Amino acid sequence: MKKITIAIDGFSSTGKSTIAKQLANALEYIYVDTGAMYRAVTLYALRKGFIDAENFSINDLVADLNLIDLTFVYNENVGFAEMYLNAENVEKEIRTMNVSNYVSKVAAVPEVRYQLVKQQQKMGKDKGIVMDGRDIGTVVFPDAELKLFMTASPEKRAMRRYKELIDNGDDVKYEEVLRNVQNRDYIDSHREDSPLRQATDAIAFDNSDMGLKEQFDRIMNLAQRTINT
Repeated sequence: MKKITIAIDGFSSTGKSTIAKQLANALEYIYVDTGAMYRAVTLYALRKGFIDAENFSINDLVADLNLIDLTFVYNENVGFAEMYLNAENVEKEIRTMNVSNYVSKVAAVPEVRYQLVKQQQKMGKDKGIVMDGRDIGTVVFPDAELKLFMTASPEKRAMRRYKELIDNGDDVKYEEVLRNVQNRDYIDSHREDSPLRQATDAIAFDNSDMGLKEQFDRIMNLAQRTINT
């Protein structure tokens, strides 16, 4: 059976990672969460004091890029690869609201994107990969055989994210999460370098009112049809 590249783009909290993990497991493909990579760089910047509510020392972050080692390590207990920053498992810490508040600004830095896109393209050079993010189908793998663009209403996405954070023990308010979602949408869509946009050959997929099983079944069918074409 031939292997393909599956690129999943879309807005924050549309369930890109969930469907990407499911597809990768079902197809026995490699899964890469590019959002986790940008979150890990953001966590590094926060820890170093390069970014806060008042300032963003872009030059300092760029100067440190060669000191940031990002790797995915498979955890059989959870069934997917977790994000490691300089040999430290940061999977839980990168999912916090604090990181979410700054990740779009960090991801908009051209030097950061250039560095991470190179790594992502290297990971997928042999196909058999499912990768999700903001610019996978437009920049990282413009020739991907299957491209999906995930979307849902901001309110639905904010509620999903809110429930996830509450389940993780975070003390957040829905209104705060909604503002974060809307702010990230704007930054991701308006940045100069690789803005979030639907590739011309991507399939739009609105899951506002769709259950996980229906979503998986429909997208898995698309993947199988593409593989068998």
